[in-house]
Amino acid sequence: MPSSSNDEVYEVFEEMVDQQIDDFIDSVIANDLKRRVYIERDREQGHNQLWHDYFSENPTYPPEMFRRRFRMNKPLFLRIVERLNNEVPYFQQRRNGHGRCGLSALQKCTSAIRMLAYGQARDANDEYLRLAASTAFLCLENFTEAIIQLFGDEYLRRPTPEDLQRLRDAGEARGFPGMIGIIDCMHWEWKNCPTSWKGQYTRCSGKPTIVLEAVASQDLWIWHSFFGLPGTLNDINVLDRSPVFDDILQGRAPKVKFKVNNHTYRMAYYLTDEIYPNWATFIQSIKLPQGPKAELFAERQESTRKDVERAFGVLQSRFAIVKNTALLWDKEKIGKIMRTCVILHNI
Repeated sequence: MPSSSNDEVYEVFEEMVDQQIDDFIDSVIANDLKRRVYIERDREQGHNQLWHDYFSENPTYPPEMFRRRFRMNKPLFLRIVERLNNEVPYFQQRRNGHGRCGLSALQKCTSAIRMLAYGQARDANDEYLRLAASTAFLCLENFTEAIIQLFGDEYLRRPTPEDLQRLRDAGEARGFPGMIGIIDCMHWEWKNCPTSWKGQYTRCSGKPTIVLEAVASQDLWIWHSFFGLPGTLNDINVLDRSPVFDDILQGRAPKVKFKVNNHTYRMAYYLTDEIYPNWATFIQSIKLPQGPKAELFAERQESTRKDVERAFGVLQSRFAIVKNTALLWDKEKIGKIMRTCVILHNI
């Protein structure tokens, strides 16, 4: 009797297990992952429309509108597209298994530039350029990496002896012999900052930000950019972590020599605001100037120091993605976007 009872229990248990397995298989089949819906966007039409609008012999839109919409003139844009098409495999147009051509380099570069210039959503150019949101983001990622790789060494270089001489001549003409630039910091709001990091990146404004330290000259060229530190750090904390003086510390800085009031100096300097330390490489304004000379110096220093503020303003006006809040989660990708915008700004 006990043996038959155990057999019945085992059979019931086995039936329950089989039923659970069958239900699980049915649920998996019913809830099978749906593939992404394919949309025939007619990408050839997108390329043809873009070509006729801006790049044909008789384009629809004049060069002035191209300059305003692409944030650069047409020859410069075509030079960038040509280098990317020749040296970066992602931007080379290829055929798929059916022999159909993919997106052109013009479409990919235009999508990336529009996202940088207007701060648009990924699918904002879907109807015009005929590419999906995921493809547009891939274009932006590859575009930033390519710009940094191909143009970073030239347009984010440290000043050469010739550059330093030109900067010194410009500074001397404005009453500051030996000046090679103005240093300051800018904050970029990070909307999608991870919750665990918000305390580290949030300052008095109540919103998380990332700091950009930059050195700019009168022609708005940005000679130095250091990006990525939390917004809670002030300018002094950023300076302590910045590589701006690495060449001086390592003895690789170009030799500089100039005279002021019959005193010879062998180290160039930057103009700064009052928060920076009183170092020989920093010249600050006078808080309470006494006398005509001090008042004139303070006025000239404060007006000249606005060059870096103008550089920040032009950078944000040219590339709205930097002016708007950063929407990405990955700080490394945000840094590449900022670096790309600085390079394009200098170009």
